[in-house]
Amino acid sequence: MRLQCMMSGTAIQTLKLAAIPVSTSPSRLIFWPVTKTLTEALVSRHNHTQRPSFTLLVRALSAQAVQATQVTDTIVKPQWRAAIDFKWIRDNKEEVAANIRNRNSNANLELVLKLYDKMLNLQKEVERLRGERNAVANKMKGKLKPSERQKLIEEGKNLKEALMTLEEDLIKLRDKLQGEAQCIPNMAHPDVPIGGEDSSRIRNLVGSQHEFSFPVKDHLQLGKELDLFDFDAAAEVSGSKFYYLKNEAVLLEMALINWTLSEVIKRGFIPLTTPEIVRSSVVEKCGFQPRGENTQVYSIENSDQCLIGTAEIPVGGIHMDSILPELMLPLKYVAFSHCFRTEAGAAGMATRGLYRVHQFSKVEMFILCRPEESDSYHEELIQLEEELFSSLGLHYKTLDMATGDLGAPAYRKFDVEAWMPGLGRYGEISSASNCTDYQSRRLGIRYRPSESPSTNPKKGNKSNFASTQFVHTLNATACAVPRMLVCLLENYQQEDGSVIIAEPLRPFMGGISHISPKSR
Repeated sequence: MRLQCMMSGTAIQTLKLAAIPVSTSPSRLIFWPVTKTLTEALVSRHNHTQRPSFTLLVRALSAQAVQATQVTDTIVKPQWRAAIDFKWIRDNKEEVAANIRNRNSNANLELVLKLYDKMLNLQKEVERLRGERNAVANKMKGKLKPSERQKLIEEGKNLKEALMTLEEDLIKLRDKLQGEAQCIPNMAHPDVPIGGEDSSRIRNLVGSQHEFSFPVKDHLQLGKELDLFDFDAAAEVSGSKFYYLKNEAVLLEMALINWTLSEVIKRGFIPLTTPEIVRSSVVEKCGFQPRGENTQVYSIENSDQCLIGTAEIPVGGIHMDSILPELMLPLKYVAFSHCFRTEAGAAGMATRGLYRVHQFSKVEMFILCRPEESDSYHEELIQLEEELFSSLGLHYKTLDMATGDLGAPAYRKFDVEAWMPGLGRYGEISSASNCTDYQSRRLGIRYRPSESPSTNPKKGNKSNFASTQFVHTLNATACAVPRMLVCLLENYQQEDGSVIIAEPLRPFMGGISHISPKSR
């Protein structure tokens, strides 16, 4: 799909759907896309607990090497390497193989192990030739007969040529190994149910379905009667699955964003707005991969950039290639952004209206923490989500998602599905994922543990610095606006055609308590 136009003589970048090359990287193992402007401040200043200060970060000297390869005459495609623990994969190959099967992944573990062994052998041969070359160079330093010197010169030349060939082969082999290994998904938590989506386990059920004494309308009918959105005009302007919000729906979107931000900030999260165009490599490093023709990513033609599908991507990249002091952890962010997704392959009644759209506003939570703390922060995130949705009076269930429904980065994922009476079913409104070190190994985000006094100091010890470790990353949706609009409109509809505003949102809507049909 392409869009190209000229305005005032200025060419606008062409957008197209494009598959990003499979180039990712594993956690212990390994393995997605701005147009509205807020004209009001998102949050007024509140007296809340002190937030972590923005300490100057130490840029890693050993950051991932990035090479530029010319893809076309004008496009430079960055290449990167993940810190994949190949030895751990080899030593735990049975568990890794089972995880690949349970996730229905197409990763080729046998090929990865074969390439790894081949690389190790080739490295040994390269080191052997380097040793011989150095030995020859040392012999050249002594006093030699002309014939002996000439013999050593020839021998050194042959060794140099052989070494160059092997080193080129080693680079190619490492690239191939990386490409294959980056297809391996993260390991799964031992308590994650094995199987497809139907195997997911209900961990919490909150509230009950609203009872109505009148025929229930869906959000599309309500929106039309209350003059809240316009899909027809948006289809003419932008295409299907786009929409205009109007009247109170605009205020309701802003209220949801402001209320959510204010509630999450109270819990010590740092508010952010993010770039909504990012480099393709950052999308890949976060572990999102377009799947063939069903790519979810909008990419920008003639560039290495694409539109974000979630603020998780730019927030994940904010500390890329950094070493964080341990005292900075945990880092807890809440980010507002617009999100863009192709929703390729989505069709049917379940995707009508606001439920599945190409562009939407979202508030996303993101945490970077010590490895031993990620499980507890995962629980904190899902509890915070549940508190938010309970405050709005929604009936919902929380699911521990099965292996077949986990994205490649997720170690464990909890989904929240809310009852949508107009649609007559539960619909996903949020998720919370623990990605362990899967993303940080790709993004190069480490932390240095605080120094501990040495119990047996040795003379001449130059440094007591502890070695760096990869942080764990977690993400959770605090508010995906379109689906929240579906829930609120359908659950709070009244017999007279009006919709009551959930009480927590009223102060953020100028005191409006309900939306009434417009007089004609």
